[in-house]
Amino acid sequence: MSQPRAEYPRPQFVRSQWVNLNGEWEFEIDRSDSGLERGLRERGLERRIVVPFAPETELSGIADVDFMEAVWYRTTVTIPADWDGQDAVLHFQAIDHDATVWVNGIEVVRHRGGFTPFSANLRQVAKPGEEATIVVRARDTHRGPQARGKQSQLYANHSCLYTRTTGIWQTVWLEAVPPVHLRRPRITPDVAGASFHLEVPVSANQPGHTVRATLKDADGEVATATVRAGLDLAPRLTLQVPIDRVRLWDTTDPHLYDVRLELIDAEGNVLDEADSYAGLRSVSINGKAILINGKHVFQRLVLDQGYWPESLMTAPSEAAIVRDIELSLAAGFNGARLHQKVFEERFLYHADRLGYLVWGEFGDWGSSVGDTGDNNQQPTASYVGQWLEAVERDYSHPSIIGWCPLNETHQLLHDRITQLDDVTRAMFLATKAADTSRPVLDSSGYSHRVPETDVWDSHNYEQDPVEFAKQMADLVDDKPYGNTRDDQALSLAYDGQPYFCSEFGGIWWNAAKAAAGKSGNSADSWGYGQRVANEEDFYVRFAGLVDALLDNELMFGYCYTQLTDVFQEENGIYNFDRGNKLDVPRIKAIQERQAAYEKD
Repeated sequence: MSQPRAEYPRPQFVRSQWVNLNGEWEFEIDRSDSGLERGLRERGLERRIVVPFAPETELSGIADVDFMEAVWYRTTVTIPADWDGQDAVLHFQAIDHDATVWVNGIEVVRHRGGFTPFSANLRQVAKPGEEATIVVRARDTHRGPQARGKQSQLYANHSCLYTRTTGIWQTVWLEAVPPVHLRRPRITPDVAGASFHLEVPVSANQPGHTVRATLKDADGEVATATVRAGLDLAPRLTLQVPIDRVRLWDTTDPHLYDVRLELIDAEGNVLDEADSYAGLRSVSINGKAILINGKHVFQRLVLDQGYWPESLMTAPSEAAIVRDIELSLAAGFNGARLHQKVFEERFLYHADRLGYLVWGEFGDWGSSVGDTGDNNQQPTASYVGQWLEAVERDYSHPSIIGWCPLNETHQLLHDRITQLDDVTRAMFLATKAADTSRPVLDSSGYSHRVPETDVWDSHNYEQDPVEFAKQMADLVDDKPYGNTRDDQALSLAYDGQPYFCSEFGGIWWNAAKAAAGKSGNSADSWGYGQRVANEEDFYVRFAGLVDALLDNELMFGYCYTQLTDVFQEENGIYNFDRGNKLDVPRIKAIQERQAAYEKD
């Protein structure tokens, strides 16, 4: 069979010498996590799995959806002989959740977190031309606080929680790097200054070394800059764009410049080189407005959960990633909340090139611990580290216009500072420290617990358009709709921040089940609130809800729930298999009229 997910996994930092390790690996389920004691690290494993698909998925060849406390992987590869003089780096784009990796019997790396990449330099264990036996153990308990996103902690899918993802679920690959090499850059666009500011970390500071960056467009070289690399851990340089070559990135013209990075020694030899790209785009705040390149761009967002029937959180193919964005655009959306999951980098690459606005979000659900009343959410310090890895990975993508570390935290306010308070503030401050160029929403919906949060929002699944419009209307008096629980406010006082309804709609529609007389929510099919009577009623309700937000001149955007059905949650614009379930041009027509917010 052809190699699954064969495309380059890190499109914003590309080297030419690499090997994709996806495909068939040895595999064994270790339900009690006793495998180390039983010798699974040393021996061959009982089954075969197709990496990078999780063992719960059909495409993995395993399709086991029961709990797995641990799983093991094993494969042997030969480091390419023509990498002589270079180091082989082993990359894992994502393993859920706690991973330990041995190569030729030696532990080379361990990592916590199910959404972000990590790597190990193999220089001490395998040279070019030598074999490397890679053994991976992934632990993924369903007990205790752990960032899971929408993965169910019960055996079965239920409510808005879905089949779990265990172990390797993104690409595994090898890369050749010289002993002293470039590391992933941070590229910050500066629209006001018509320039890009680059930080280019290097693995070691050698006297006489320099970093050179070259910016190109379709007409050739635009700018170049050089900086000494021997003094700073992350040399900084600026690429100034001539005024006649300035072309902004936006939803109508998602222009990307090419960036070539080179590490040069004192004799002028190029030691290392890599390719990247950048978009010249700004995000700013003016009162209740979030501006893109200084303009009011109403954010018609859709909630995208990033699940597929046959492969769960892993896109089954590169084409499937592109199709989801194209389906969203076809329905009239111009972006998405990437919900409860750190999406793979290939998605962000296509969002960059298609002009698709996205809010980056962490998969923080999974912090509830038992029945502990109003203190039932206990995210740990590990959440902060995992989230910062995601921000660092995705910092340079122009399509990302905001960050959302947490979603629907729901601890009631009282006179005690709690663990949730501490972690919420830590994640907000850490995000602001890591990225000063984008707004940060402390926690989407429910509890806004950081008074200086850049953005306020709410989740409102009221299905009556008239009542919904009334609830959304008080923003003009600085008394916006806010989520409550048990008749108590969950948030600190609103302070005039930009505001949007970041979840609404969720209208149930399944024509076949409606025809069969199913009219109420059930375990196998549900949406929010009272179901529509028929498809025509869907369009009427959808238009009424959307109009209430488009007519609000103080609201910078909205996010409709959701792009596709996901298992039992049948409230998408499209079916779970991405087939049409509604008149998509009609959905688009409802959304595409000018929003009051966009009128100057």
